[in-house]
Amino acid sequence: MRTPRPSPTATHGLPPLAAGIGLRHAHYAQVARERPELGFVEVHSENFFCPDDAAAQVLRHMRGLYPVSLHGVGLALGSACGVDPRHLEQLAALVERIEPARVSDHACFARAPLGARGVAHANDLLPLAFTRAQLRLLESNVQQVQERLRRPILLENLSSYIEFRDCEMPEPEFFAELARSSGCGLLLDVNNLMVNARNRGAESPLHEVCDWLDALAHAGAGASVGEIHLAGHSLQYGLVIDDHGSAVSPQVWSAYEHALRLLGPVPTLVEWDTAIPELPVLLDEAAQARARLAEAVRGVVPQEGSLA
Repeated sequence: MRTPRPSPTATHGLPPLAAGIGLRHAHYAQVARERPELGFVEVHSENFFCPDDAAAQVLRHMRGLYPVSLHGVGLALGSACGVDPRHLEQLAALVERIEPARVSDHACFARAPLGARGVAHANDLLPLAFTRAQLRLLESNVQQVQERLRRPILLENLSSYIEFRDCEMPEPEFFAELARSSGCGLLLDVNNLMVNARNRGAESPLHEVCDWLDALAHAGAGASVGEIHLAGHSLQYGLVIDDHGSAVSPQVWSAYEHALRLLGPVPTLVEWDTAIPELPVLLDEAAQARARLAEAVRGVVPQEGSLA
């Protein structure tokens, strides 16, 4: 069964002007009590697989307050040994209970066979080689998940600290072809693009990220972008780390504005997973995204010449 391709304006009821936050334990009580203005909240799917624990009760309550996006880290859809059937069944049960606005995961692998000992699952999001063989493998696993969930999913571009020599196509072309062939959508993580550009030593990381976005749009994949992620990153021991531990950087905001000029308004999430701040700090980041989404509708997002 080929599932329909999602679009930024019509995927399970999340409006394109929605700006949300990653909902973390530190903010559960305050968000439930104060009900701040948010377009949606996003949680990590695997934290809510148990249907009867306290976390499940919190998520059910939040689902009554906001649209919920389920963002997974465990499907490992690029793995040659396939999708873990138990994990997929747990995710399907969660989707049925919560009826989320989005379901997403990462374009990565993490599972590998160990012979008679079964399958190992790495505690990481490992990057893919952008080859035709990998594309067909990823397409097959994505379609399996979409058929079980009975909905399209979104796949996120990865922050990667290595590159493969045998890549056969540029990353934007790879994602564009994946969206066409599988019917999945794309979760565009702008911060990940900036991390990768900086780690490659780009002379102008912002221009490299904008070129990546231009290539995705030129490949006709803009309509497949169903959500955008923004986050902070840091420099550690000479490497730029996607740690989600600080405010969105000025360069990432500029790249986001470029994305909105190309794609129009797309539901946007601010992630903050380490060194989690007080809730008003995170809400201010979401408000900045919301203001840029509104500017995109009015056609007044700052032009690229003003971003340098």
